[in-house]
Amino acid sequence: MNDRRRPGAGRPEPAPGPGTPARRHPRPSREQLAAAANRLLPDVIAPGLDVLFVGINPGLWSAATGWHFARPGNRFWPALHRGGFTPRQLHPSEQDTLPALGLGITNMVARASARADELTAEELVDGARALTAKVEHYRPRWVAVVGVTAYRIGFARPKAGFGPQPEHLGPARLWVLPNPSGLNAHFTPETLGAAFGELRAAVTGG
Repeated sequence: MNDRRRPGAGRPEPAPGPGTPARRHPRPSREQLAAAANRLLPDVIAPGLDVLFVGINPGLWSAATGWHFARPGNRFWPALHRGGFTPRQLHPSEQDTLPALGLGITNMVARASARADELTAEELVDGARALTAKVEHYRPRWVAVVGVTAYRIGFARPKAGFGPQPEHLGPARLWVLPNPSGLNAHFTPETLGAAFGELRAAVTGG
């Protein structure tokens, strides 16, 4: 199989960092979390990625630390590993190693909030337009929106389900994944990892 069709093929694996993440990175204080409201979080992105993952918007923990999906209990990083995208489970602080694996992260809405349900429908629609322009510029092969409700609202697809979508987003094929938040009780770590694995199988096979 052509290396271009395998996420991370021919690319170096991220090196494990010294120590344990919990010891190296103290938890943000209550004051730091409060101050992170409405803060913007930079994308982890590069041209020509295999998959660009799209969160709904940064939580306060992510905005305070500068790392996507950083809140303890969020299952994005375990699911990424369970799904076969990373050689080991990465800590959120290692997010900048993702482009070397052909992966990136952005958000539908840039501003941070305590909960995703604080966003308005107008923000999600505007975010979908901004995401479309971003995808046109960076041209990933696949875009994976992590949250079906945000996708339905932002892209006016009220009946959309999980998995591959019939439409493209600019040049990219489109997939919808479950929200990995610990608040999403409909998915266990195992079923969430399996959902990510289905995407990886599609990416490596097509």
